[in-house]
Amino acid sequence: MNRDEFFWINAINRATVVVGLKNGQFDEALARRAARGIAAVEALGEADPKNRVKSYIAWEPRFIEAAGAEATVIHAGRSSQDMLSTQRAAIMREKLNELEAAVDRVLEELLTLADRHRDTIVPSYTNGVAAQPTSYAHTLLGFTASVLRIREHLEEIAERFNASPMGACVLNGTGWPLDREAMARALGFPSPVTNAFDATSIFMVDLPMEAGSAAGMLAVRLGSFISDLMVQYAQPRPWILLKEGGANTYVSSAMPQKRNPGLINDTREKASELLADSMKAFMRGHNVVPGMIDGKRADAFRPMMDEAVELCERFVRILKALVVNPDRALEELNGDWTASQEIADRLMRDHGLPFRIGHHVASAMVSHARANDILPKDFPYAEMQRIYRKVTTAEYPEGPAQLPMTEGEFHEALDPRKIVEDRKTSGSAAPQEVDRMIGRFREKADALGRMREERAEAVDEALDRLDREFLRLINA
Repeated sequence: MNRDEFFWINAINRATVVVGLKNGQFDEALARRAARGIAAVEALGEADPKNRVKSYIAWEPRFIEAAGAEATVIHAGRSSQDMLSTQRAAIMREKLNELEAAVDRVLEELLTLADRHRDTIVPSYTNGVAAQPTSYAHTLLGFTASVLRIREHLEEIAERFNASPMGACVLNGTGWPLDREAMARALGFPSPVTNAFDATSIFMVDLPMEAGSAAGMLAVRLGSFISDLMVQYAQPRPWILLKEGGANTYVSSAMPQKRNPGLINDTREKASELLADSMKAFMRGHNVVPGMIDGKRADAFRPMMDEAVELCERFVRILKALVVNPDRALEELNGDWTASQEIADRLMRDHGLPFRIGHHVASAMVSHARANDILPKDFPYAEMQRIYRKVTTAEYPEGPAQLPMTEGEFHEALDPRKIVEDRKTSGSAAPQEVDRMIGRFREKADALGRMREERAEAVDEALDRLDREFLRLINA
């Protein structure tokens, strides 16, 4: 069903007739006459898309032709202002639901991937430099946590703006005793917008800005993931990349060795477009007096929401196409000194050295290794003993004269997998913490999905109920 502006004009008019009849606003004969006129206009729109008009001003002449001028009493107490605001709120409600569903799919794929890579040990980076070993699951869960916050933001927006402007008339209400609560329920809204001025002059400017803020955050976060992945394509031997072929990669016209990550490029471009469009919502509402149309138009915010959905769909395709090489990731870790902090930590935690002294010992070890092209797995224990004595003699003579770490302990401290396994803090990359986070995040995501589904079902049920009541009136 195409729930466009034309659909919602008719739904509003249907609800007006059904609710107004119950309230005694007009008698049954007039209500039936108006209902049949509404049905006739609906039929025109179904037969020819040109008749799917977007405004009541364009809709009403068709209605008068079908039902007569007397039937225009249904517009008493209403205005294009509250009708247009209600149309837009209903359309944006559906667009929000579509985006929430798309983000739910992103969350599901992130969690599935994290579950698959519990034991995959990879480098993590700060300032663009390899920093420490971690599990790929833990990295993915960091992104999941951010996307969950965006998803929660979307849920709050959907709840906050799930309200009907109908009955606000132009901006200060009406002298007609309209039942705003019943009208809201008939259109699938839990309640009307509280303040009439807000309903028509502010509400529908705030909604695109709120949605734009969430869409912009989504673009930034997914774009960050994509950039992190893209760095690997500069390496001759990446540890993570897209599965080749299909729409994932394409070959160069001149360089036979190249496999360009087309899917990544296209998705990053979509993220940039979305971020730019999210700013439009703020620019359209900026420096404009209340009541102006600039920040309200559905045509302005609908493309932004569609772009956000498309970004999510492309991002899910990236996640499904990822190929991780655990051996290559471990090789990269063992090819650098990302484990050096563990030496400093163990000298303090297990052997009582001051933190800074242990850090200086580990730093001297790294400097010697790099100067002599020695990898962590190959670093001689005897050399470590010498470095320890040199540093402590100069900086901490009151400490143990000999390196207190055994040879086995020294080499274990440089093992990336062991470092990750021994993490003790909550939220760390330790396997048990990763398991806990996967479970907790999945519970949150499932709960948010249920709320989205319940809200959509409530709208469908309300419109189905309105349809039945409207048809009974026509067929009476």
